[in-house]
Amino acid sequence: MDRANLSRYRQSLTARFAALCVAGAVLASCYMPARFDAEIELDRQGYYSLKFDGYMVDVGLYKGLVIDKTVSPAEEKEKAAIIERDFRRETSTKDFKYYREGHFKVNWERSGDLLDVKTVTFVRRNELIFHLKYVENSGYIVMEGKSLTKDNRQRLKNMGLDTNGQIRVKTDMPIKSHNAHEEKKDPRDPRYKWLVWNISTIMQGQPRAIFIIE
Repeated sequence: MDRANLSRYRQSLTARFAALCVAGAVLASCYMPARFDAEIELDRQGYYSLKFDGYMVDVGLYKGLVIDKTVSPAEEKEKAAIIERDFRRETSTKDFKYYREGHFKVNWERSGDLLDVKTVTFVRRNELIFHLKYVENSGYIVMEGKSLTKDNRQRLKNMGLDTNGQIRVKTDMPIKSHNAHEEKKDPRDPRYKWLVWNISTIMQGQPRAIFIIE
């Protein structure tokens, strides 16, 4: 193999190794929603409320228990306690209960002024399920869910994990764009609209909407 081909071969190996590392990181250490109900309210002044109620799974713990079978009952109990502490250290967590095989139930609520805080994330930046973000230089508010490649979504599904739930956004703000399954007026107050995402599988794309601050 000549030097040029050797260099290209090494670059190819490096790229594939990096991709495997990223995939491994996604599968080894993250939370994902299993069955859930999420509701967001946004008004023209930038005030928001965000509620999540549902079942989630710690992918790394699930993998260790169900796929690799390397986690003992004692270790599961210890890791479950760590997950609970992780959630309960935030006042937004209203309720938490661990079940089994890495699955747990969370009730989480937060509200405030998005124009002041700029970003609100459930659960947090390094464990994003979805977030609201005020893009000050454009005057937009962006709502989006976690972004995963199709390959990583398929890997999670092959592990026996999936997502089912609904995201609803109520707003009186102008909507620039969205990929919701449904857009409708609020029957009780026509000034408001609802965007609704019906999530039936992890293979669906990333939920996203852009709102305009006038």
